[in-house]
Amino acid sequence: MTGAPHVEHGADELCPAGTGLYERALREGRLDADEGRTAPCAVDLGLLRPAVDDLGTLEPLPPAVALQRLLRRSGERIAAERRREEWLAETFQALMGSGDGPDGEASTPTLSLLSGLERINGAIAQALVEGTREVLCIQPPNNYQTSEYARTAQAAAMVRDQQFLDRGGRIRVIYPHTQRHIPLVVARYEQLRGDAQARTMDEVTGRMIIVDRTVAFIPGDDDGNSDIALEVRHTAVVGYLVNMFDRFWRLATPMHPQTVQPPSLGGVTARQRAIARLLVEGHTDAVIADRLGMNIRTARVHIAKLAATLGSQSRAQLGYLIGQSGILDRTQ
Repeated sequence: MTGAPHVEHGADELCPAGTGLYERALREGRLDADEGRTAPCAVDLGLLRPAVDDLGTLEPLPPAVALQRLLRRSGERIAAERRREEWLAETFQALMGSGDGPDGEASTPTLSLLSGLERINGAIAQALVEGTREVLCIQPPNNYQTSEYARTAQAAAMVRDQQFLDRGGRIRVIYPHTQRHIPLVVARYEQLRGDAQARTMDEVTGRMIIVDRTVAFIPGDDDGNSDIALEVRHTAVVGYLVNMFDRFWRLATPMHPQTVQPPSLGGVTARQRAIARLLVEGHTDAVIADRLGMNIRTARVHIAKLAATLGSQSRAQLGYLIGQSGILDRTQ
């Protein structure tokens, strides 16, 4: 039976044709060497290799071994990219000081790459020291909020934020609903004195901090990696981010100082509506749990409760019933 045709792709990727060829080799034990030409990526990645006793045939690498090799190769690429990013950041940080404007004064870069938690936290702290009016923050789920690192970081942030509030500033933070009862989050607002406000939504964007509507800190890559950030001082870009925050703020549910519980509509909670939205988009349980800041077991419990509420007997039926129920058409 003819499988999917091979398509052009990156050197370290495996296309459906390569996957199919590897699966068939695992079932049959060996393949003719000529078949490797139909999906060269499977051979290039080392998933298929010439048999020792017959060079005219290919035998598959055991999946467990193949996975470890590919993960190690991926880790090496990531490490190399990190080293490159650090080199770029250090090199251009030094060069920025020599880019004086026409009047002889050094101009402020509108976009800076910050690598490493120490540099990122230092830049944020400096912006807060210089700030006087308002801090806007979107805080995504943190899977390490019970760790010693999280408690240490929280203590440092509390001192920094309280000093900002003492100077008459205002702090507004948006969290996902799942953070409403996290002890570290609750304790923060029990201890802060001043105009500190918090609201929650079903799902939030990556972490973002804006100080005095003049400087913003956002993730420096698509993975939301916590030790790479961009410092943005471009007026138009910061203005766009402020506008986005204000729109989210109007849609969010108050958490502090007034507490309003996200409404339950038709027996479906706000958290279950967020899960329902991701389910109909086709996401797996693991992706849903990660995006909503909960462990996968909790996500599955909510999915089961949602299914029971809507009377679903299967995953496919659940998607259909979510669409028919209209729960995603309602606003919170």
